[in-house]
Parts: sequence; C-alpha cells; structure tokens
Amino acid sequence: MARVTGIGGVFLKSPDPKALTAWYAEHLGIAMNEWGGAAFLWSDEVPATTGTTAWSIFPETSKHFGPGNASGPQTAMINYRVDDLEALLEKLTAAGVTIDPKRESADFGHFAWILDLDGNRVELWQPLVETEAVEESGK
Repeated sequence: MARVTGIGGVFLKSPDPKALTAWYAEHLGIAMNEWGGAAFLWSDEVPATTGTTAWSIFPETSKHFGPGNASGPQTAMINYRVDDLEALLEKLTAAGVTIDPKRESADFGHFAWILDLDGNRVELWQPLVETEAVEESGK
C-alpha cells in the first residue's frame, strides 16, 4: 500500500536566515551541517538509519512555500521531539526565550510551546517512555 512513512523535511522562511539558524543552534541545540541545515536520523526506521528529516531556513522571499491564501502567506508550526522538556524549558527561560505558559500531556507525551527569534510558534514534544506511559494509564 502506498503511504507516507515520515517527515521528509521542515523548511521555514526568515528575513534573516543566518540569524534564525544560529538561534536554533544556540537555544535548541540543533547541530548544523555544512549546507546550513540539519539532518535528523530516524533511529527507529527499519532498516535502521534509512530515513532522515531535513531542517533548513529559507529566505523570506522564497517562492518554495507557494503564495498562501487570503489570510496571508503560508506559515508552519514545527514540532521538535525533545529528550527532557522541563530541563529545556528551564534553559530557555534563563536565556529569555518567550515561552507559552500552557502545557499539555497526552497518552503519547508532554507538550510546550515557545517563540523563536522571528516570532514563529514552535511546539516541543517529549514522548512518553514506556514505563511512564504505563504509570500514567493506571496499569
């Protein structure tokens, strides 16, 4: 059956791509490659490491995103998987990053939201580990 198996890339527009790239590297620890973006390996893909998710910043004038609609230019919110949400939020608070006070928890993890250097809303997600998921479900 033909189907989607993952995210092939995440692309953002910015009036200053270099500054926004540096912000993500500094505050979210995204390691950049020579080409100016990042590649995340899919450690759970079968066979292992056969998939990646690309990450890159595009100039604000890029036509790659299409024209948008009557509400304005096309925009996106990115969801980043994190290993320790509370520790990352503490680090971001100390650095003066704008953090939404709202938090959510679901059967598949915990969520928080921040604003990046350009004011883009970014979702942070810490998946539940198997033992935590069992404890939260009451089993």
